[in-house]
Amino acid sequence: MRFGNPEYFMLLLALPVVILLFFILYRRKIAALARFASAPLIRKLNSSAGPSRYILKATFFCLFLLFAVFALVRPMFGVKIEMVERKGVDIMIALDISHSMLAQDIVPNRLERAKFEIRRFINMLKGDRVGLIIFAGESFVQCPLTLDYGAAMTMLQAVNVDWLQIQGTAIADAIHKAIKAFGDGGGGKKHRALIILSDGEDHEGNVVEAARAAAREGIVIYTVGIGSESGVPIPINASGANVTYKRDKAGNLVMTRLDPVMLERIAIETNGKYFHAGTNLDLTRIYNEISQLEKTEFGMTKATVHEEQYQIFLFAAIIFLLIEFFISERARRKEVWKGRFE
Repeated sequence: MRFGNPEYFMLLLALPVVILLFFILYRRKIAALARFASAPLIRKLNSSAGPSRYILKATFFCLFLLFAVFALVRPMFGVKIEMVERKGVDIMIALDISHSMLAQDIVPNRLERAKFEIRRFINMLKGDRVGLIIFAGESFVQCPLTLDYGAAMTMLQAVNVDWLQIQGTAIADAIHKAIKAFGDGGGGKKHRALIILSDGEDHEGNVVEAARAAAREGIVIYTVGIGSESGVPIPINASGANVTYKRDKAGNLVMTRLDPVMLERIAIETNGKYFHAGTNLDLTRIYNEISQLEKTEFGMTKATVHEEQYQIFLFAAIIFLLIEFFISERARRKEVWKGRFE
């Protein structure tokens, strides 16, 4: 099962609060009645409004909240194959997974925040193919260009810094990998965008030449600078309460700093744009830029579509709310005349 908006699961934290609120209100109601009469008299006068009906109403309201949250997270289960018309842009995302991306100047760290924002970005795409390249001292295509956004996000989620043994930041190699990944393309050498997310600390050189090669292939590069320019240490062991940081041979802390100059030069060479994310990463601006590119038609293609099933949960939530609304706190009792002296 997949979820379109998993962040809304956080709303489930409100459920215990609602249950506690129902309990407090009921106790206050009982305490208020106790100030006016004794408990036996209250039970006799208020026999049609016992705690069972109050509990029943509270239960149905909590079920309404539970199913409403499940509707909001947009559960998707079951797949179908559809023929869809391809009209859009081919987008490759190159993600830096060098150890410097473990720096915690962005919560929880640069890499995890970048993965979160990439997932948000993919959720915004409509008809565009997307692919993923990961790089450090070397690079490889983690996900080729695809319309299956769910598969792309699954491959993205599994990425971590231990996937590449050669450390460093070989941005040029990542650009060359992207050029090959685009191939000839059904739309010619147009409608291609490469997004590079990195702290910009390139250690291999030849980046400008690689950017020029991409420009010759009609690829527009958007670069995103992640991290602080002031420099922060690189964690190498963040398990538990003890955090250790990377040091050089002299025992000094190794600091990682955002290098915006290199990333800006890459973007300029391809008529793209550099986005200074710093510690406030958000790919919405890049999506707005790419959505303005002229789109091209690539014909019909098969696409695996995960069917949204939020309607089931929304319908159940409405039913539970209506049941709660029509349940009275007092039971309907038919009074029968038993005589004057009864």
